[in-house]
Amino acid sequence: MATKKVKEASPSMFRCSYHVFLSFRGEDTRKTFTDHLYTALVHAGIHTFRDDDELERGEEIDLNLHRAIEESRISIIVLSKDYASSGWCLNELVKILERKRTVDHIILPVFYHVDPSHVKKQTGSFAEAFAKHKEELKVENNERKQKGLAKVERWRAALREVADLPGMVLKDG
Repeated sequence: MATKKVKEASPSMFRCSYHVFLSFRGEDTRKTFTDHLYTALVHAGIHTFRDDDELERGEEIDLNLHRAIEESRISIIVLSKDYASSGWCLNELVKILERKRTVDHIILPVFYHVDPSHVKKQTGSFAEAFAKHKEELKVENNERKQKGLAKVERWRAALREVADLPGMVLKDG
């Protein structure tokens, strides 16, 4: 008889303050696609977390973003041209994927004017972003450099993983 592996329940599994957590590169899509998506979700009665609406000035941003991810049932990740240039976005992505592995968090990637294969293979603007991340580590001492390189590898793995998920591809018309 086969036994089904049961995921360990956590307190955050039972508390959903948000239906949806939006992850996006603000400079790329805040005033365009993401704003329209957020408005449509809210008008449909879907309680949606968007960082500029939900975070109070002076709050610890990283902790509050992680809490919002933990208290959301679904994450919509808007992968745009410069998404990988933002350490904040990449840290969110890693946290979202951790959540998916532990409590069946639902993820919907939206490839906004980017090809999923560019995300997976980290070519084009994604390759440029990682070259800059690595360049920034050159000035660090050895221990911090090693930690930074490990973080960059987690980011790369997260992008490969999210690129393999079913999602929406929105390209220029």
